[in-house]
This record gives sequence, structure tokens and C-alpha cells, in this order.
Amino acid sequence: MTYKVVITYDSEYEGYVVDVPELNGCMSEGKTLDEALSNVKDAIKGWLYVESKHGRAGIAHIQDILVGEVTI
Repeated sequence: MTYKVVITYDSEYEGYVVDVPELNGCMSEGKTLDEALSNVKDAIKGWLYVESKHGRAGIAHIQDILVGEVTI
């Protein structure tokens, strides 16, 4: 699965905030780009898991997450 993400630098946090527009409310952050992208992958997995547990998403392979596009 591929999700577009929007990455912004937060000067107050001194790190990056990553939003997944396709998944309402799914976001994460990290002090480096690599950390932020790794964290957002975990956030996506968690978001998909919770949605599937509540019957709101038909997800087959939650573990196969790929962040395919990044906008900075």
C-alpha cells in the first residue's frame, strides 16, 4: 500500500511533522526526516489496525506499508 504524505518542519518542535491526508487524523513526527518517516509508517499501521478492528476498513496486509511520495 502506498500513501502520500505531507512533511513540514516545525521550528518550535525542531523536527518534522508528517501528515497522511488520505487517513483522517493519521500523523506522526520525528527529529530527522528518517525518524519522521519511520514513525509515520508505524502510525499508518496503527491507524489501519484500529480501523479494521472497528470494521471500518477492509485491510488485508497491514504489515506491508510503503511511503511512496513525499512532499516537502
